[in-house]
Amino acid sequence: MEKRENWGSKLGFILASAGSAIGIGAIWKLPYVAATAGGGAFFILFLILTLFIVTPILIAEFVIGRSSQGDAITAYSKLAKGSKWNLLGKMGVVGASILFSFYSVVGGWIITYLYKAFTFSLDGLSQSELLAEFGKTTADPNISLLSTFVFILLNILVVSRGVVAGIEKMSKFMMPALFILFVVLIIRSLTLDGALEGVIYFLKPDFAHITGSTILITLGQAFFSLSVGLSVMVTYSSYLDRSVSLPGSAISVALMNMTVSLLAGLAIFPAVFALDIKPDAGPGLLFVILPAIFNQLPFGAVFFIIFLILFLFAALTSSFSMLEATVAPIMSQGISRKKASSMIGLFIMLLAVPSALSFGVFSDIHIFGKTFFELADFLVSNLMLPIGAFFIAIFVGFRLPRKLLIEEFTASSRFGKKVFIIWLFLIKYIAPIGILFVFLSAIGLLK
Repeated sequence: MEKRENWGSKLGFILASAGSAIGIGAIWKLPYVAATAGGGAFFILFLILTLFIVTPILIAEFVIGRSSQGDAITAYSKLAKGSKWNLLGKMGVVGASILFSFYSVVGGWIITYLYKAFTFSLDGLSQSELLAEFGKTTADPNISLLSTFVFILLNILVVSRGVVAGIEKMSKFMMPALFILFVVLIIRSLTLDGALEGVIYFLKPDFAHITGSTILITLGQAFFSLSVGLSVMVTYSSYLDRSVSLPGSAISVALMNMTVSLLAGLAIFPAVFALDIKPDAGPGLLFVILPAIFNQLPFGAVFFIIFLILFLFAALTSSFSMLEATVAPIMSQGISRKKASSMIGLFIMLLAVPSALSFGVFSDIHIFGKTFFELADFLVSNLMLPIGAFFIAIFVGFRLPRKLLIEEFTASSRFGKKVFIIWLFLIKYIAPIGILFVFLSAIGLLK
C-alpha cells in the first residue's frame, strides 16, 4: 500500500479546497441570480446564510476527515465502528462519481469552445447564429464524447500524480491565475461606455426583493455553492495535519467562493449592459452571450479565450476533488494511485456517455421526464447533496464525542471554546433545519 500523503502547505489545502468549491455555477449562475434577486441585498443575505448554515457543515466534513485520516468511506467506519454510518460515505462516493460524469460533459464543451476560439470559427457570428452553433456542437456525438473524454483524461493525469505533485501543484497555479484573469476582464469590462449601469444593476441593494421565496432561493444557492454533502471535503481534509485551523480554513474557502461570484458579476454585467444584450445564466451565458459580447469588441477573441481558460480552471479544480474522492477508497484497498486513477477514470468515461449524448443521439430518451444529463444532475443536486449534508450534520452533532470535536475545532485555531459552542449549536439544530427547507424546496414540496 502506498504511503498516505499530506498536503504540502496550509495554502495548498485552502486553494485546493476553494478550487473544489468554486465551480462553473459560481461564475455562470450565481451572479445572475444575485442581479435578479436583490443585488447587494442578495449578497448580504448570501454571506449570512453561507457563514451560519453552510460553513458549519464544511467544518464538520473537515473534522470527520482529519480526525479519521481516512477516505470518505473508511472515515465513518473508523469514527463509528460497527455502525451503518459508512453508508453515508458510500453514498458520497457514488454521488461524486455521478457528479463528475455529467460535470465532465460541460468541461468538454469548454475545451471544444477553446478550440473554436483559437481557430476563430466563432468570429463575426450573431447571437442567433451562436445559439444554433451551440445546439449543433452539443448534438454532435463525436465532439461531445471526445471532448468529455479529454476533460476526464486531464483529471486522471493530475490526480494520478498525487495530492502534492498533482492536485496541490495545479491548484496553486490555477487559483491565483483565475483571480488574475478576472481582474483583466473586469478592467476591460469597466472601460466600456455604459458599464456603470451594469454595475448598479448587479450590486445595488434592493431589499424589496428579500421575501420568503428569495430567502429560500438564496439558502439553496449558499448550500450548493460549497457542494457540501458528498464527503468530498472529508477526503481532502484527511490529508491535513493538525497545524491548520479547520474553522479558519472553512471561512477562507467560503469567502473566496463568494469573492469569485462577485468578480464574475463585475466582469460580465458591465459588458452586458454596455452592449445592450439581455443577461442570461447557465450554458447560454458562456457559449452564446459572452461570444456575442466579445464579437463586438476590439480584440474580443482574445478576451473570450481568457474567459474560457478561466472557466476551464474553475471546472478542473472542482473536478479534481470529485475524482480524488472516488480514487481514495480504491487506494485504501492496496491499489496504487496511478492504477486507481486510471480505473476510476475509465469507469467515469463510461458513466458519462449517456449524459454526453443527451443533447443529440439520446435527446429523445427520458426517464421521469428527464434526459440522462438532467436526471444525473437532479439525483446529485436535489437528492444526494442535501441528504448527505443533513446526515453529516447529525453525525457530527450527535454521534461524535464532544472531546474529539473540541480538539479538532480548536487545534491551531484562534477560535476558542465559546465559538465552538456556537458552531456545535449551528451544526446540531440550525443547519439541519436549513437543509431540510432546501431539500423540500428542491423536490417541489415547498414553494
